[in-house]
Amino acid sequence: MAHDEKNQSFFQKRIASIDALRGFDMFWITGGEEIIHAIHKTWPGPAATALDVQFHHMAWAGFHFYDLIFPLFIFVVGVVLPFSLTKHLEEGASRAQLYRRIFRRLVLLFLLGLVYNGLLDFDLHGLRIAGVLQRIAICYFVAAIVVMNTSVKGQAYVLGGILLGYWAIMMLVPVPDFGAGVITPQGNLASFIDRHLLPHPYCCFAFGDNEGILSTIPAIGTALLGVLAGHWLRSNRSPNRKTVGLALAGVASLLVAFIWSFNFPIIKNIWTSSFVLFAGGWSLLLLALFYWIIDVKGYRRWAFFFTVIGVNAITIYLVGHLFKFATITTIFVHGFIGYLGPAQPIFWAVSVELTGWLFLYFLYRQRIFLKV
Repeated sequence: MAHDEKNQSFFQKRIASIDALRGFDMFWITGGEEIIHAIHKTWPGPAATALDVQFHHMAWAGFHFYDLIFPLFIFVVGVVLPFSLTKHLEEGASRAQLYRRIFRRLVLLFLLGLVYNGLLDFDLHGLRIAGVLQRIAICYFVAAIVVMNTSVKGQAYVLGGILLGYWAIMMLVPVPDFGAGVITPQGNLASFIDRHLLPHPYCCFAFGDNEGILSTIPAIGTALLGVLAGHWLRSNRSPNRKTVGLALAGVASLLVAFIWSFNFPIIKNIWTSSFVLFAGGWSLLLLALFYWIIDVKGYRRWAFFFTVIGVNAITIYLVGHLFKFATITTIFVHGFIGYLGPAQPIFWAVSVELTGWLFLYFLYRQRIFLKV
């Protein structure tokens, strides 16, 4: 009980919906999607098939729900920045101390990304340099520097400049043997740059890296869109007005993205400007929904499951990759799971997810949080 009271006091200082939304996002890449695939495997009807499709990335142009997971996380990184930087300043930190903190987080996140990719295997020729944590590190770093040195209006201008500048570069700069404005897997400028500057291996298509060099620039725009949402949440406006503002901004982003997509398609692999706005629109709508339900209406208990994940999101991302929760789960279920018949795939997927969650719950009760 004492642990619960301490944790409740600790999290009252935070906007609960942000942690819950981050946890909801991480849930899907730490085993949640396997539950959906198991449902489809057990009951392969039209509805299950349609749902299952949404948990696979688009091969190129287009958008599925699973394409939202990574940009939503970067968006939330941006949402937190106005709160975290302000808190450190209010606690007496100098700007020099904040710059050191920002740079340290850049280095540690990038290093953890390399570890995730196999740095400790000491196979430098097979080491992928780019990656999810590396992109998060860069987006966090640049967005934090922008927040430290510009006004809210200036941050909006930087976001607009990134989206328009990336579109102009991708459409106007010619690629050898293809020309300018060719948005195909092999013919686009971002993939061309990756092939000439990034060593193999790549992810997740043959002609460039899913977290490549040039496409990281618009990903910074995703973080800055989150920053603007964070400023809106920190404002003195009423909670209901904040909710409506986030929702309207989300709808506007979706509309602009749809129109822009006729000239610059929605493509996650190269993080097109229309993709930034389309994923950002859904991120804003989800933030509005979570904020309204949790922080405005006060319905928090249902979100506890996601909050436990959200406050240790980097931890579960790393640990779930380096240490297989499936191995631990097998110890407890191997004796009877074979008797469950058609329910076996679903039970297994839920059990593995629950094992990871219980690990995070232990950390939560002990107030152990990975802060890099």
